[in-house]
Amino acid sequence: MSDDNIIKFERRKPKPQPKTVGPVWRKAFAWLAVIAGLILVWAYYQFIAPPNLP
Repeated sequence: MSDDNIIKFERRKPKPQPKTVGPVWRKAFAWLAVIAGLILVWAYYQFIAPPNLP
């Protein structure tokens, strides 16, 4: 008897889970964004903004 007519059921391979950023890194990125924003605001008022003349 030949095996041409037999359907073989195989388990699917699990899909790899996408890597997520941990809470420590997320908090670090948030603090870095806040510090970068403050530096950009300071640089704008220090070098670019017109002087406040009365």
